[in-house]
Amino acid sequence: MEARAPRRANRSTVLAHVLTRGPVTRTAIGQETDLSPATVSRIVEQLLDEGLLVETDGTPTATRGRRATRVAIAAGRGVVCGVDVGGSNVRMVVADLAATPLVSRTVPTPAQYDAPRLAQWLADLIRQTVGDHLDRLDCVAVGLPGAVREHDRAVSNAPNLPQVEDPEFLRLLEKRLATGVEVDNDSNYALLGELRFGAARNAQTAVMFTIGAGLGAGVAIDRRLFRGRSGMVGEFGHLPAGPLGTSLEQIISGPGILARARDLGLPFDNPADVFRSTDSRLVPVKQYVEQALLIILTAAVVAYEPEVIVLGGGISHALKPDLGWLGGRLREIVPVTAAAVQSAELGDLSGALGAVVAALHTAYGRLGLAEPDLAHVPQPDALAGCDLHALSANAIA
Repeated sequence: MEARAPRRANRSTVLAHVLTRGPVTRTAIGQETDLSPATVSRIVEQLLDEGLLVETDGTPTATRGRRATRVAIAAGRGVVCGVDVGGSNVRMVVADLAATPLVSRTVPTPAQYDAPRLAQWLADLIRQTVGDHLDRLDCVAVGLPGAVREHDRAVSNAPNLPQVEDPEFLRLLEKRLATGVEVDNDSNYALLGELRFGAARNAQTAVMFTIGAGLGAGVAIDRRLFRGRSGMVGEFGHLPAGPLGTSLEQIISGPGILARARDLGLPFDNPADVFRSTDSRLVPVKQYVEQALLIILTAAVVAYEPEVIVLGGGISHALKPDLGWLGGRLREIVPVTAAAVQSAELGDLSGALGAVVAALHTAYGRLGLAEPDLAHVPQPDALAGCDLHALSANAIA
């Protein structure tokens, strides 16, 4: 039993190295992991026999003779599906085992459906989107607009789509898909996407706030999501820091912004337009929101000391011109902080791509990857050359 543990660890090390650096030669694996050539060769041959790795084109060697072949993950062996369920839209991405996106879809959320009908609709949409890859579907991960308790996956605090709080929603979704489903808060998955592919790719500790119809938060420490027992970690929007105990979420989120604009006799349909407007009467509304956001950013800094705070969600796009000001004010309040305030690089696909990462982690775990190695996979440049705008534009009615 003791002899098997190092073998499993070595297998995980080799597989993780191929996932992050591949295609790569056996020699390079040994040099960069400190495993002996014999160990690397044995593990690579085993993974090739199992169909988990494939040999690619050879690379020139320093000496005369045959070219050294490189190995890579057998990307076509399986696919995963990452789903971001929002109160307004559902976004999903299907990717292979190398995290290369294959299919993307964005559709309006039928928020009027009850829990059973919503679960059936979502399951059918996933199956339709996966399409011809359905027989190779390895894992589905779904981000929900609410807090997810880790030990029993109970969902709470989902005011924009309360149906997902009904235990029947997840039970029927899994039954309809005939497979297990990973589930988490949508902001956690959005941060996971930015950690692997976006604005937090170089950070060890990061916080993300998604600002839209509500205010969501995700926290990562040592590149691992920090969830807590109830799934409420980082949810500073609940702080009653506004007038008469108004929560910060009520101030910052879309409905609150629109309500304050209406109070001034300025009706808007889109809260982001409030920030884009040059009407001087809206200046107090903007200042009110910015001050509430500054409180939340400060709370994140003193709680977690992040290297980066990422802002995502529909309203965050309109805040881009203010990020420099917010970062400067944050450093005035907490002079020792080095946290950078940045916009999400993956845009509206942060959550779906983060769900892809979560699904891949489950798939990789089944292939033998150890928990410590999961924080470093998949390959950070898996999206290189991928036109995310074109990918997300594949919308259907």
